Amino acid sequence: MTLAVNFLLAGLFGMLVVSCGKGSLTNMIIISQAPVNAPPSDLIAGKSWRYVAGARIIAVDPEKPSSVQVLTPEFYAACAPVVSFDGRLMYFSAKQQSGDPWQIWEMDLASRKSRKVTSVSDCIDPVCLPAGQLVFSKLTKNDTVKTTYALYACKTDGSQLRQITFSPQADLASSVLKDGRLLTITHRLFPENEGQVMNALRPDGTKDDIFYKGEAGSKLAGRAQETPDGRIVFIEAVPGENSPGNVISINYNRPLHSRRNLTAGLGGDFNAVFPLKSGRLMVSCRKPGLDHFALFEFDPSAKTLGKVLFDQSGYNVLEALMAEERDIPKKLPSEVDFGVKTGLLLCQDINVLSDLASLTGASFPKASKVEILGIDSSMGIVRVEKDGSFYLKIMANTPFRLRTLDNNNKVLNGPCEWIWLRPNERRGCVGCHEDQELVPENKVPLAVKSLPVAVPVHVSGINEKEVELE
Repeated sequence: MTLAVNFLLAGLFGMLVVSCGKGSLTNMIIISQAPVNAPPSDLIAGKSWRYVAGARIIAVDPEKPSSVQVLTPEFYAACAPVVSFDGRLMYFSAKQQSGDPWQIWEMDLASRKSRKVTSVSDCIDPVCLPAGQLVFSKLTKNDTVKTTYALYACKTDGSQLRQITFSPQADLASSVLKDGRLLTITHRLFPENEGQVMNALRPDGTKDDIFYKGEAGSKLAGRAQETPDGRIVFIEAVPGENSPGNVISINYNRPLHSRRNLTAGLGGDFNAVFPLKSGRLMVSCRKPGLDHFALFEFDPSAKTLGKVLFDQSGYNVLEALMAEERDIPKKLPSEVDFGVKTGLLLCQDINVLSDLASLTGASFPKASKVEILGIDSSMGIVRVEKDGSFYLKIMANTPFRLRTLDNNNKVLNGPCEWIWLRPNERRGCVGCHEDQELVPENKVPLAVKSLPVAVPVHVSGINEKEVELE
């Protein structure tokens, strides 16, 4: 079915479409939608069905949902809208022509005038930060990250463009927490596809770590959003063929151990969620028997669908948000210093898992070394201190993983998730493969009493790349 036919169907259903009428959009619903049977874009690294040929962004008055203003009629496709904290501007990803790369655009919601922010390779999923900054996912190809979508930051005028994530995974569908950190859905693709996790990091790319991890094979869709009462809501589908998406809630304070399925047993398929100031949610849902996703109000306390906010036959609701003023998140200070070429990593005890032995009676082999793995090869093996600690100096913006070894170089645990350090970053961890909600013991690791070991460890022969700390 063509886009023109879908417009005709929309008219038959009594929808009044206004191409670009002027007037305030304050407190209106901004919706990205696409024809039901339009083919999705073939984005690498966890292709996103939100990027669809013929997609458009509209504005809907919640008091008059039959009146639709098309905000992006001049674009071949437009997706992923976000609104600035003052409610005046909208940022989105769009193509002017079918063969164009996706770019980030800005629209003044009063005048409806648009301008292009980026002019580089595919740029998608913008998110606003304090002090006139944007973060977005950009198609990146180089020896460091191979081919993937990395996060980039820039000023809202497109200047000061800089890469902030450096793993060979794909970072998509970012949002920002009230504490100033970014939440991004990371597709773990290299060296093999291991599914998706939700990572949190600072806007300068430092302190990246897993925030949420579902069961193996689960799929995360769209942006995660923080509610007024400190929960994170998002869409997740559990493993299984044609498994529907559900609205999931986790607690900000214990994201790894507080998962609740808010829509279990309701029937239907969910693909987007946005929190309202009232405490309720807007959800994109396809009810059983329907062929498209409509927008509903949802009560997370009662776990019930409420009134229909918007429904247009022939179109899926991809995402929705309110055009309103929002609280500005914290502006986090940055430790990045581009005059420094390295970062520092301190681990308190690689054998922290052995504490389980006192609870279970089991015996766990002790690790005595840690190996640093790069994209293509080992970067070295380092013997740890007697207390299990190590202290490394690693080239900035270089992805690596760690695994633990015994005295015979037998692998005991690992490798861990991909890590990188920004210039001048100082990171610490409790141990290798520990519960990520553990806090470190109040003691000084032996490793910090010596200078950090420089990585790569420049010793020939992979089995001999070992440096003993003095």
